[in-house]
Amino acid sequence: MPEGDTVFRTAAVLREALAGKTLTRCDVRVPRFAAADLSGHTVDEVVSRGKHLFIRVGPASIHSHLKMDGSWQIGAPRAAAHRIRIVLEAETPPARAFGVDLGVLEILDRGTDTDTVAHLGPDPLGADWDAPAAAANLAADPDRPVAETLLDQRVLAGVGNVYANELCFLAGLRPGTPVGQLADPLRLVTRAQQMLWLNRMRISRTTTGDTRRNRELWVYGRAGRPCRRCGTLVDADLSGDRVTYWCPHCQR
Repeated sequence: MPEGDTVFRTAAVLREALAGKTLTRCDVRVPRFAAADLSGHTVDEVVSRGKHLFIRVGPASIHSHLKMDGSWQIGAPRAAAHRIRIVLEAETPPARAFGVDLGVLEILDRGTDTDTVAHLGPDPLGADWDAPAAAANLAADPDRPVAETLLDQRVLAGVGNVYANELCFLAGLRPGTPVGQLADPLRLVTRAQQMLWLNRMRISRTTTGDTRRNRELWVYGRAGRPCRRCGTLVDADLSGDRVTYWCPHCQR
């Protein structure tokens, strides 16, 4: 599933293509909102909140969530027509945006669009990022596994499975370790914010600081390969909905 940095970058690309332009076409291919036509209205802003994205046009807000396979594409579509959920076009200069395989697509009233994300925790990429609040959320249930808690968008918004596994490695704890064993929750959420911020405009994220191919991540996706820190083979649990990775030596 795309994580908060991917959605932030997607919002930036859409903003560059559409902001300040008047829509000449708005084709929504979701039955519930198929009659919605925002043609003639100007795209005022494109913003992200965690893994959610809002395109604010006139009186409405186009809300989308990529879920597992979704994307927004600019220019010519790179997907079959049946996978396209929405088409937006504007002129002067011409721009076209296609929402493909979007897990959520809805047209909301602009004045209340943020109600749909009111349950989310602090956004590491938001102007209102609040590290102490995120740390308090993280520590609220000491018996809950660290990785599971990091993935809870009510704790902090935007962390996905890649970051959850990488943060557990940096904390020296296995993904299933109870949060109560985390020595410094504030340090961990601060590290999460730093990771997402540094990757917000990168196509290929890195958590190691090394952008070279196959050197970007500490443990995620590296089952059976040597730990970058100690050489022990990375272990994994592939049985659940969320795959977890850890170094048996570095993560106790």
